[in-house]
Amino acid sequence: MPNFTLVEGRLSFEFKDVKSAEQYDSWQHYRGTYNSACGSSKAVDFIVCKGDEVWLIEVKDYRQNRRVKSISLADEVALKVRDTMAGLVSTRFMGTNTDEVAHSKAALSQKKLRVALHLEQPANPSRLFPLVDNPANIAIKLKQQLRFADPHAKLISRRDFPANLGTVNSI
Repeated sequence: MPNFTLVEGRLSFEFKDVKSAEQYDSWQHYRGTYNSACGSSKAVDFIVCKGDEVWLIEVKDYRQNRRVKSISLADEVALKVRDTMAGLVSTRFMGTNTDEVAHSKAALSQKKLRVALHLEQPANPSRLFPLVDNPANIAIKLKQQLRFADPHAKLISRRDFPANLGTVNSI
C-alpha cells in the first residue's frame, strides 16, 4: 500500500501503508458545491482509509497562535465531523470530480469510522500562549460529543500519533 504526505500548517503528516489519505477541506466538491449550498458547513482536515477503517482527523496547532474561538474545542470538532460525514455522502452522489467521488466511495465503504483530534499545545504555557484546556478534559468532552460517530474518539499529538497510521513532524 502507498504512503501519503499531507501538510497542515507547520505539521507534516506521513501516512504509511494506507489505502488513501486526502485533505478533505480542499476538495473541489466541498469548497465549490457543498459548503456554499449548506451555508458555511465545516470540514475536518484529513480523511484517511486504512484497513477497514476510515479516519476523520482534525488538526489544531496552538504552539504559535492562541485559540480565540468562543465555541468549545470538542463542540467545534463535533460540528466538523458531522458536516464532513454529510459532505462525503454528498460527494458520493453529486460530486463531479472523479477522484473525489472515488475517495468518497472508498471512505463510505469502510466498516469502521474513527475520529481523532490532533492537538498541539505550547510546551511551556504562558499568559500569551496558554493551554487550550487540560488534555484529559478535552479527551472526555470529545468522547461525549462524538459518541454519534466514534465513542472512542482519540485526542492525539506528535508524541502519541498512532504508529499504525504513520508519523508527524514539525516543519
